[in-house]
Amino acid sequence: MEQMNGLVESVQESAAEHELWSPHDTIVVAVSGGPDSVALLRVLHDISLNRMPLTLICAHVNHGFRPESPDEAEFVRSIAEELGLVFELGVFDIPAYIKESGLGPEGAAREKRYQFLIETAHRYGARSVALAHHADDQVETVLMRMLRGSGLSGLAGMRWKRTEKKVELIRPFLRINKTTLVDFCQKQGYAYVVDASNLLTKYKRNAVRLEILPFLEGYNGRVRQSLLQLAEIAGAEDDFMEVTTAKYFEELVSKVHGKYTFDRASFAAIPFALQRRLIKLILNYLSADSSVADFPKIEAVRRGTLQDYPTTWSLDLGVGLTCVRQYDTILFSSKPSQRQASYTYRLSLPHPRLRLDEIGKVMTMAVLERESFFVKGEDSGKMSAWFDSDELVFPLTIRSRLPGDTIKVMGLNGSKKVKDIYIDDKIPSSERSVIPLVCDGLGNIVWIPGVRRSMHAAVGRHTTSVLLLSLQELDESVRQP
Repeated sequence: MEQMNGLVESVQESAAEHELWSPHDTIVVAVSGGPDSVALLRVLHDISLNRMPLTLICAHVNHGFRPESPDEAEFVRSIAEELGLVFELGVFDIPAYIKESGLGPEGAAREKRYQFLIETAHRYGARSVALAHHADDQVETVLMRMLRGSGLSGLAGMRWKRTEKKVELIRPFLRINKTTLVDFCQKQGYAYVVDASNLLTKYKRNAVRLEILPFLEGYNGRVRQSLLQLAEIAGAEDDFMEVTTAKYFEELVSKVHGKYTFDRASFAAIPFALQRRLIKLILNYLSADSSVADFPKIEAVRRGTLQDYPTTWSLDLGVGLTCVRQYDTILFSSKPSQRQASYTYRLSLPHPRLRLDEIGKVMTMAVLERESFFVKGEDSGKMSAWFDSDELVFPLTIRSRLPGDTIKVMGLNGSKKVKDIYIDDKIPSSERSVIPLVCDGLGNIVWIPGVRRSMHAAVGRHTTSVLLLSLQELDESVRQP
């Protein structure tokens, strides 16, 4: 009884520190039948009876790997019946799933196991799934991630709790050693099963446990404790960095139509460590595939952002994502379609309003008497333009840009390529495709909205009638009365 109380006290202390559960929570307990999970079920059951009202669901997964798997399932069922708990069994053919998914044995088993546990939690309205990972598992996890190559988040190892599909995965045993749990079961007389596959070094985790850690202990007898301390320190610092990164995300990053952008100068002003995390956070928002946020890709984006030249570039980040630098703006998005919108419309009275659905804009046209308008300065760079309606050749055409387009710009002797104007004005390539061109009846480009107007039909002192063209967002026009 004293040993039970000691283990319960330790678990309760960790649970309170990390807010693992509250009174009347429903918890799905993952029980494989080994000493770790048997101890977890027994301890949580004791807590639910004597310390805090909890509803427990005993869940077991038969992976179909070994002949003894059905017997182990019945063993766990018998424990649940002994304790008066609901029992849930998931049966999977993992060898078949390995062939289907292309995953390794450990990855395939883990995916199906977590899928079943989370679905069980949803069915019972459970707040969490309790997992029996202990301190030795944490040591192995941290070491495996070090060998693989990891940042601070990886060195934090397994977390006390994390949320997946609105269910918390909790690990109450992360500070308790395997030997303590085995000793607990043996002294309390709690039966458990031994999985012989845990001794096979063909599995990476087993190789770390059976070969690498004993080798390292030859150099440092406290290497396990050192790795646990590393996980604790890294976890706390990683949490702080995540909160700080989220704050910078809110301040610096804009999201429009599923695309994320930030200003290059603002990004350069934050510390390097947060630069990497900010890029990673954006990529994680865009894709659930963790491979997109690996260090080489993040560093390529970061360095390309900080370098003065080139001022425009595009990086393929894989899994359908791309990062584009457009002068002082960095843009992350799904890969754009290779086909640009192609359209041609005719604008003429008495239809003064034209929807341009391809680019989400609307063009309006109004004819004004000279006395009712006032022209202030140069029209270029504005979303409205004035023309002498008597000098303008109708009908007007609104179309998408074509290769080789040129415009006769006011104050310039001769024509200039539209492409060169876009480059000179540092207009991002992603924005160029949504700028329409207004042409007169002879095919001359008379206006590039927001960029330039041509020398054609300029308003002067002899103008008696003015044509006003305006371009605005389609949504804004819809809201107008």
